[in-house]
Amino acid sequence: MSEEKVIELAKRRGIFWPSYEIYGGVGGLYDIGPIGTRIKNKIVQLWRKIFVEENSDFVVEIETPMITPKKVFEASGHLENFTDPIVECSKCHRVFRADHLVEEVLKINAEGLKAEELTNLIREKNIKCPVCGGDLGDVRYFNLLFSTNIGPYTGSTGFLRPETAQGMFTSFKRVYESTREKLPLGIAQVGRVARNEISPRQGLIRMREFTIMEIEFFMDPEDTENVPLDKFSEDKINVLPAEAKIKGDKPSTFKVKELVDEKIVINPWMAYWMATANKFVRKLGVPLERVYFEEKLPSERAHYSSQTFDQMVIVGEDKVEISGHAYRGDYDLSRHSKFSGQDLSVFKKYDQPKIIKKKIVIINKDKLNKESKDFVKELMKRISSLKPEEVEKILDEKIDGKEIKEYVTVTEREEKESGKRFIPHVVEPSFGVERCLYISVLNAYREKKDRIVLSLPREIAPYEVAVFPLLEREELISRAREIYNKVKEKFDAIFDDSGSIGKRYARADEIGIPYAITVDPQTLQDNTVTIRDRDTWNQIRVKEEELINTLEKLFSGEEIIPKGSSDESG
Repeated sequence: MSEEKVIELAKRRGIFWPSYEIYGGVGGLYDIGPIGTRIKNKIVQLWRKIFVEENSDFVVEIETPMITPKKVFEASGHLENFTDPIVECSKCHRVFRADHLVEEVLKINAEGLKAEELTNLIREKNIKCPVCGGDLGDVRYFNLLFSTNIGPYTGSTGFLRPETAQGMFTSFKRVYESTREKLPLGIAQVGRVARNEISPRQGLIRMREFTIMEIEFFMDPEDTENVPLDKFSEDKINVLPAEAKIKGDKPSTFKVKELVDEKIVINPWMAYWMATANKFVRKLGVPLERVYFEEKLPSERAHYSSQTFDQMVIVGEDKVEISGHAYRGDYDLSRHSKFSGQDLSVFKKYDQPKIIKKKIVIINKDKLNKESKDFVKELMKRISSLKPEEVEKILDEKIDGKEIKEYVTVTEREEKESGKRFIPHVVEPSFGVERCLYISVLNAYREKKDRIVLSLPREIAPYEVAVFPLLEREELISRAREIYNKVKEKFDAIFDDSGSIGKRYARADEIGIPYAITVDPQTLQDNTVTIRDRDTWNQIRVKEEELINTLEKLFSGEEIIPKGSSDESG
């Protein structure tokens, strides 16, 4: 199947096309057309159903701004780490994504290689500019954040968010308090993001502005017993662990619980959300035998992640990432707590109070009061920011020739604790909506007898039903309108009376409408209509009063329209 054919269909049928086409377009920016927007909205609706509504006991949804203050990305590490390697041609001065260029020329995986390593490869293998053949310079890093100014003031730098995550981290405390301070807590968000990609490619696969569906799932890393894995007890997942990836092995199939028992995932919640992602992708119409999770090697992971799995879909000879699953640990909340000065820890109450031994620092005030103010100031400066265990290590050190232990002692005492404070850990499942749209359309594309059929699942088809009058006769159009008005009360329907019936069937097939209802002269005589199946082109005739009930049965999977090939030709 040709991706060029899919892109041509997408432009012709209003699914998607390059933005600002009349001015020549801008790389990495795409318009989603009227049909594409309907499909996209249904993908988001399906994601919400599976990730949020079906997990409403512990997942809520919020919305945060795209524009983000600089301080947030200092804390998150994006200013330092959200970079890609680039290389410039010394002759034509075009700029290329260095690792992608090396991959294309040498047919190797260059993800995660450092700038110096990429520069050495370019020199050793004599890689030239793919446009003019000129020499390439040294590889350097380019930050992908889009910068802006917040208000008319200099120094008020902001950035367009490259993910929705940081807004969820910075609002964690508010959400936690408003949801009665319970863990686990999933915070979901669907929103626009922007990344200043160096060399956008593959249509909707790598864009500069797109929509993300993301959950930041906050939990107690010590609580591994209360993860509802039974929900996926029979489900199997194809996974390529890091060790197998290094050996060049293919993905293996695991039961969800095996991922936990065999310690393939860091935390059981990783397995839970990976299984949920599989359920979602299956609903997009992608067969699970063409889906697997590939673990990223340490050199390939983002700076905040201690484990990452990319959910990959095999498309022809290629593989495309449809979602990412990262174990972010306590990285984000810890960093934001440090940079903001706000306490983002939570209190965990024990079932039974615990007696613990605790070290404390005791200062001999009577003796210290006899010393000079400078001595007291220096002593307090040395110990005030240290934990008792750290103070214990410097007791033999001296200030003005006097040992610290003359004034300070560290002792141990028993205390009763009813609980403890800790920073929650985070598991993050993240989907790009436009990628889901592209992969769904690519997967659904069929060619049948010189015609195109888009076999989208009902959940994401732009319309569920089309209603047609067979001929452009007033009495048929009027009757078809009546039937359409009844049908659209129950189903997502569209009416079309333009052109020949064959062309209308073709249009409906090309945008993925599962069933077409046709009103013909016989309808006027006996109140029957035909229902035509998009994928087989087969038809059945039903009474008008049975139409809604029959459609409901068809959508529930009941085989009413006979299988087998149709001789339809137009």
